[in-house]
Order: sequence, then C-alpha cells, then structure tokens
Amino acid sequence: MYPLYGRDLRQEIMRRDISAFIGVYDVFSASIAAKYYDGIFISGFSFAASYYGLPDIGFIAWSDIVSFVQRVRAVLPRHHLLVDIDDGYADIEVACHVVSLLESVGASGIIIEDQQRPRRCGHFDGKQLMDLDQFLIKLQRVLATRRELVVIARTDATDVDEIERRAKAFEEVGADAILVEAIRDLGLITHIKGIIDRPLMFNQIAGGKSPTWTLHELKDAGISLVNYSTPCLFAAQAAIDDSLRSLKGNDGSLQGVGKGRVDVKACTAVLHENLARRDEQKE
Repeated sequence: MYPLYGRDLRQEIMRRDISAFIGVYDVFSASIAAKYYDGIFISGFSFAASYYGLPDIGFIAWSDIVSFVQRVRAVLPRHHLLVDIDDGYADIEVACHVVSLLESVGASGIIIEDQQRPRRCGHFDGKQLMDLDQFLIKLQRVLATRRELVVIARTDATDVDEIERRAKAFEEVGADAILVEAIRDLGLITHIKGIIDRPLMFNQIAGGKSPTWTLHELKDAGISLVNYSTPCLFAAQAAIDDSLRSLKGNDGSLQGVGKGRVDVKACTAVLHENLARRDEQKE
C-alpha cells in the first residue's frame, strides 16, 4: 500500500494546537532530532551549508534533495518529514516532478516559495518576488500533482497589502497552509489569521529578521506550525569549533574535548537505533 505520510501529517495538524519541525542538515542530525521531536524539517539553508558548503542562494539541485529525503526516511519511518523545495527549482515541470518524487520516497509535506531567482535566504535582503499569477500557475500544478502530500505556500512579500493579496490567493487555489516569511510583528500574524481560513506556519531562525517567540506566544497569535530552520546546524558549528579549539590547545589530547559527553559507544548507539528502525519496515 502506498504510504500516506501526507495524510498522517494533515491529521496531526488538525489534532494539535501547534506543531514544531526541527531543521536538520544531514541524516545524523535528523537521527538526534528525532529523539525529541516527531516533526523533521529538511532545511534548505542547512542542506546547502552541509552538502555544498555554500550559502542558501539557489545552489541546491533537486536530485540531491530527493536523495537526502530518501535517506532520512529510510531510518525514520514514522516521523513527519517536511521539505523545503525553494521555488520548486525554477521550472514548473521540474517542480511537479520533484513533488512527485518526494512523495514517492516518503516526504510528508513541502514548502514552496514565491521568490524569483536568483533567490536568497528568507531572512536576508535582496529578495525578489515572482509575479503572483505566474506563481499561482506553479502552485496549482503542484497541488494537482500531489496525492496526499501537504503543500505549504510561502510568500516572501514584505508589504502588508501584498502579503494579504498573496495569502488570500494561496488559500483560493487550495494550499494546505501558508507561511509568511520574516514576520517581525505578532500582530501581523493575528491579522493574517483573521482573513484566511488556513493553518499558518512561522519560521524560527537564530539571528533572523523575526524575533524569537515561544510556542505558547505563537499559538496565541494564531500559528499552527513552526519550523526551526537551523538549530542543528548552528549547534554543530559551535560544538565542532569548541572541540577542535580544545584539541589544538590541549597538545592533541582528547582529554576534556567535547566535555566527555559523546564517545564511540554513544555515537554508535544512535546508528544502531537507526538500523533497528530501518529493519522494522521489513517485518
């Protein structure tokens, strides 16, 4: 039977007041995040940094992201996997092909944005918007292509009137949820929630344009879904830097490096948990 990951995520959205998705940068970080959260976000920012060592400005090839999602799904058969697909990788036909492939390898949902290339991380300056009618054609085709996949339409508009116009249009064509990127004011969330009948998503990123709010605050404002784009990537950067600085300052001794929290046994335990989950699917 075809896995109904999209249906499961849709039911989860309806059942919970608010759902969190943790951004990961590789399969190992996804494995650790899965110990604490059942929602995993395949973050474009994190993947571009990890896989290419480059900024999130449009370098990601769709085949690489599909392969990544397939590997994550192999070891996390029961988690919700939400995938950032940027603008669908430019062309409408490619966007629909990617959506079909992602659904076939086990994605639960996707986020597709209305940025025009060359694109930028949503929390940086220099973004350009696609013509709304042009983006709606792409969004409608994506919605017609998916089976059960949850489709979240993202706008990078900053003008309030334009945000309203695009959010209403996304709702009218059938997007399952809407993400307004780089929101600076909780009042805007409440306002948008009052004019559309769709779940709203909020993007949390350390150092971004949006302030940091708690899940309770976001829920009260009308948010149903929160994706944390980069906690794993930023934590890894800090921990690696700290450990290697300690190693270099310790004349090459591992004593005290990493504060003794992880050793070969602890790391291997995570890998064996993945192996067990993978093998459960064969039974």
